[in-house]
Amino acid sequence: MPGAIKRVRWVGWRDPGRRRPGEGGGPPGCWNVPMTGAPTSDEIRWRPTAAHVRDTRVAKLMAKVGVRTPAELHAWSVADIGRFWDTVHRDLGTSWFTPYATTVDRSAGFPFTKWFVGGKTNIVLNCLDRHANGPLADAEALVAEGEDGSVSRFTYRELRLEVGRLAGRLRSFGIKPGDRVGIYMPMAAEVVIALFACLQIGAVAVPVFSAFGADALAIRLNDASAVALLTADGGRRRGADVAIKEVADEAVKSVPSIRHVLVYRHLGRAAPMGPKDIAWTRGGLGTPDLSTSVLDAEATALILYTSGTTGKPKGTVHTHAGCLSQMTKEVGYAFDVKPGDRFFWLTDIGWMMGPWEMIGVLALGATLVVFEGAPNWPNPDRLFEVAAKHRVTHLGVAPTAIRVLRRAGDDLPSKHDLSALRYLGSTGETWDPDSWGWYFERVGGGRCPVINISGGTEIVGCLLSPLPVTPLKATSLGMPGLGMDVDVFDDDGRPLRGGIGHLVCKQPAPSMTKGFLNDRARYLETYFARFPDVWYHGDWAHVDKDGEWFLHGRSDDTIKVAGKRIGPAEVEAAIVAHPDASEAAAIGVPDELKGEAIVVFVVVKPGRTETEALRDALSDAVSTSLGKTSKPKRVLFVDALPKTRSAKIVRGTIRRRYLAQPVGDLASVENPDAVENIAQAR
Repeated sequence: MPGAIKRVRWVGWRDPGRRRPGEGGGPPGCWNVPMTGAPTSDEIRWRPTAAHVRDTRVAKLMAKVGVRTPAELHAWSVADIGRFWDTVHRDLGTSWFTPYATTVDRSAGFPFTKWFVGGKTNIVLNCLDRHANGPLADAEALVAEGEDGSVSRFTYRELRLEVGRLAGRLRSFGIKPGDRVGIYMPMAAEVVIALFACLQIGAVAVPVFSAFGADALAIRLNDASAVALLTADGGRRRGADVAIKEVADEAVKSVPSIRHVLVYRHLGRAAPMGPKDIAWTRGGLGTPDLSTSVLDAEATALILYTSGTTGKPKGTVHTHAGCLSQMTKEVGYAFDVKPGDRFFWLTDIGWMMGPWEMIGVLALGATLVVFEGAPNWPNPDRLFEVAAKHRVTHLGVAPTAIRVLRRAGDDLPSKHDLSALRYLGSTGETWDPDSWGWYFERVGGGRCPVINISGGTEIVGCLLSPLPVTPLKATSLGMPGLGMDVDVFDDDGRPLRGGIGHLVCKQPAPSMTKGFLNDRARYLETYFARFPDVWYHGDWAHVDKDGEWFLHGRSDDTIKVAGKRIGPAEVEAAIVAHPDASEAAAIGVPDELKGEAIVVFVVVKPGRTETEALRDALSDAVSTSLGKTSKPKRVLFVDALPKTRSAKIVRGTIRRRYLAQPVGDLASVENPDAVENIAQAR
């Protein structure tokens, strides 16, 4: 095998607390320099146990390919990307109707790389067919809890039949491979069924966030030329019925390509039904059609739209083999998911993490847990109640969700039996050390690694991802994801050996979008114009002296004060370290003297008082942490920060509202009232 490393026996770290530079969390050539002002610590907060070292999938992969350390494994994975991804599919047991002849074809250049040439497969073949017809047929595949506490359970055999019923109905409408089908549904069991029914027949699933308004939904359905829509009569959120069907009806009026609308009777409410509408009840769609379409590896599986808060949403295009490659690799190696595990990530079908968990978890034969509702309603500890009730082994959230939950008290998690937890996950934005520590200690009991991952919709996966066999520091993302040739560049495209730089990827991966739907030029401009033949991701990153990777937010969020770049996350981390501060959002505003100045919006903890003394203390905390030039121009108090449903703070929207500029599309903002309240910040 070209470039193979001599097989040796890996025996784990000699001493995780005393590694030589480069021996731990990153590939050869990573930086060994301190980072001033970064929200990091030199303290190792989690170390792998002997069981982690011995029994994980990734440890066995290391032994199989003959490397001693995770750093060596990463170097091996990017030395020959074709060899690596071929090894992933063989190791994780991907099923093919026809094996591929060539793993990777780069002849058309990085932006248009082809993968698994000649191969035929289907996501449903891997996630459902092989389990429903094998030893896991009667194992639990899906658990869905509603906001009202009702629970639905499906074995792999039962889930396969429900998917087959819906797939058969879609085929009866004449929907064929390549047709686009919108999914606008709450996180009930049927949203999982809807996704896999589309994929089974070769239709392209177009998941849309279930809280979008009619205009945002119509924009996406029109852009995709969707021929059908799968929706529901309603949903539930914070004790109220959400009129999903009425929103869908309004959107469909302006989408002439839609021919059929299937309406799942989720609430049983009297939702309006029109001439295109067909009622859908569980078990009520007739005889299951269990024939799975044989598809080219590069056949489109998903069109996922990026957030519309910064302009016209972009449709990212993802393939069957690409999704299987990245999602199973990450769920399998980073989270070590195996049959018998129970995986729960607080997300929505319209965000990347929805399809990511559905495909990754079920492909590996584990149990997927989905939840319709808010993590802190009707009680502030609802998230932990759900995790304990279903004996969740893997729990994933966004950092802001933890910042919100901890406002209700440090004892929330301890009220529930979370002893089944083995892994904590996070993504979506940067951590502050205090909130990370609360998650690690209070939720995970200090025994579960925080697998903090970061990538994006355009990759349906991660550029950075810890492995469960590496020691971790607070807020760390560990190392580059396996197979991801990640680097940090300065403004001139040179590898940066100190400080914060641009996160880039120097080689293709099978899950990278095949372009933007209907906009090839925008795709090339977004990812390949800045550094030719290198994927420019738009995040700020650095690597510390021990080789652990950290992020500092989106480059378009960066504040430049007196010529010095400052990530909002650094400012926010300094603010929320104060015992009276719950959440913060930092933005840059024009300043005649410094070019830009910092304005911070702060939510105080319940029972704390907004005072001038607190304002001064918070401002001083930033200057103490980041230097006097970084002292905020203003510290303002608000009741809530505007966020997406997945708990991302929309800093760009906050900035535009504060500066009295047009705020743009608010469809992805869960609490639009908070946007308007920015103008009345105290």
